[in-house]
Amino acid sequence: MSRPRWLTTADAPDEFPPLAEALTDPNGLIALGGDLSPDRLLAAYSRGIFPWFEHGQPILWWSPDPRAVLWPQDLHVSRRLKRTRRRLGLRLTSDTNFALVIDRCAEPRRYADSTWITSEMRAAYCSLHELGWAHSIEAWQENELVGGLYGVAIGRVFFGESMFSNISDASKIALIGASEYLVARNFALIDCQVWSSHLESLGATTLPRTEFVALLENYCKPPGIPGPWTEDFTAFHEKA
Repeated sequence: MSRPRWLTTADAPDEFPPLAEALTDPNGLIALGGDLSPDRLLAAYSRGIFPWFEHGQPILWWSPDPRAVLWPQDLHVSRRLKRTRRRLGLRLTSDTNFALVIDRCAEPRRYADSTWITSEMRAAYCSLHELGWAHSIEAWQENELVGGLYGVAIGRVFFGESMFSNISDASKIALIGASEYLVARNFALIDCQVWSSHLESLGATTLPRTEFVALLENYCKPPGIPGPWTEDFTAFHEKA
């Protein structure tokens, strides 16, 4: 395929091209357009596809090959990070302020002038959160939100989207708490989308896209019951 397929809002939510048609340059671009309705987002994630675009662009849909993943039980926590976690004593919660977490993730970074979390993306994931599919993990220092992450949970897969830190290592501590919770709740996989050395340092690896999608076919069915993690997550970490 020389160019990605255009989707329209009239197309069925699951009407994505076969993944074999994804471009190799840029890696994984498979479709443009459509919309960010909950049904289309859920259909995309369960097929190994996710949206990623900037302001002024059409919606771009991606399925890179290879795919970065993290087996939650294999999260690498260095001795230094263990000491930092104990020293900071951050309080971890889930789904207590999803909108604030996504807003913090969208704030400018020192290494980038723009954000891919547009107002359209924010509204879409807040809708998924209200339906019980998207979740946030918050790290608090007293009453101040200092770190966190958010993503989408389908079946036994958590599709990570973004994280932020206002103090050193706060997002990593949130990821540790999330991974511990996911392991205890029998989640099999964290999707990290695109490989980076930072993810590798945390224990992430890569899989060929075909292997990744085969895992989704198993782990995303049955789809699970959506709903907030708030009380269960808090109870888990209070006992831990």
